[in-house]
Amino acid sequence: MGHPGKIRVIADPRYQEHRGPDGHPERPERLLAVEQALSEFEDAIERQAPRAAEAHEIQRVHAQQHWSRIEQSATRAPARLDPDTYTCPQSFEVACLAAGGSVDLARSIASGEAACGIAAVRPPGHHAEADQAMGFCLFNNVAVAARALQADCGLEKLLILDWDVHHGNGTQHCFEDDPSVLYVSTHQFPYYPGTGDFAEAGSGRGLGTTVNIPMPAGCGDAEYVGALERLLVPIALQYRPQMILVSCGFDAHRDDPLGSMNVTAAGYRAMTAIVRSLAQELCGGRVLFVLEGGYAASSLLEGTRAVIEVMSSQRPAQAHEIGYLGPGSSLRGILEHASAVHARRWPGIVGR
Repeated sequence: MGHPGKIRVIADPRYQEHRGPDGHPERPERLLAVEQALSEFEDAIERQAPRAAEAHEIQRVHAQQHWSRIEQSATRAPARLDPDTYTCPQSFEVACLAAGGSVDLARSIASGEAACGIAAVRPPGHHAEADQAMGFCLFNNVAVAARALQADCGLEKLLILDWDVHHGNGTQHCFEDDPSVLYVSTHQFPYYPGTGDFAEAGSGRGLGTTVNIPMPAGCGDAEYVGALERLLVPIALQYRPQMILVSCGFDAHRDDPLGSMNVTAAGYRAMTAIVRSLAQELCGGRVLFVLEGGYAASSLLEGTRAVIEVMSSQRPAQAHEIGYLGPGSSLRGILEHASAVHARRWPGIVGR
């Protein structure tokens, strides 16, 4: 049994063994910045060693051919799987550790053994499709963890919030026809990978449980916090998930070299506070943060620090400024477009 109130963390030096060519932005040194933040809060965290996911766990999300392709790529590494995605001889093993660590941490939280958790893993996962590696991602860690929660822990309704600067195409496609998972994504648009427009709202029985919040370049704290408070919060309160998983990229940070957004440490604190408040109200505080992007040391350090500060605080979450909603404001435009798609399915969302 873990220590009550402490944040359970998966972090392991082996995650640094996956690497692409020199100069690749998804580099092992990213985790050094995360570890610096973790080291500042040793009294607030407890560490858990990862294990490699088994084939059947990953194949709940990915085709067997995809699993085999990643496994075989290690034998002929270095290998290039798409224009941005590479493997080295250790990549298959490390990717299995990333998925397995995310699964075990999710289970620990679902069972009540851990209060909440941060999976500081790499490679990231949210671009990985069922049968394709892409966008630095090999296996979709959040999706694999979500399916494990449903298969092994009996959870029937999950919320995945993806606040990475890039749209999580792989996660969306995994769950877009499945009403048992609510997928909400804030992301720069148009931008890689080109998916995630407002009208992409799910399909079949899952229509309405995909909520995309695309944002123009230059958005920052006001837009991100405002979108979460006026869209995520009322939708989540109606959906009532049993656990929240966050695809926790920090590349919407103002320092990030790949994105063009302006989120600050204060913004990440406010966003985390919103997630924490929802989790406390809806699902016993159960929330898992799984690392995705973030390619500046400062963005990873400040973002990780913000998440831990809020999740370890004994004080209740504070209300936040919504941001400017006047005519022509970015936030007003975002809310109006989202409301036009979702207001009939989710009464109470605020579009103006």
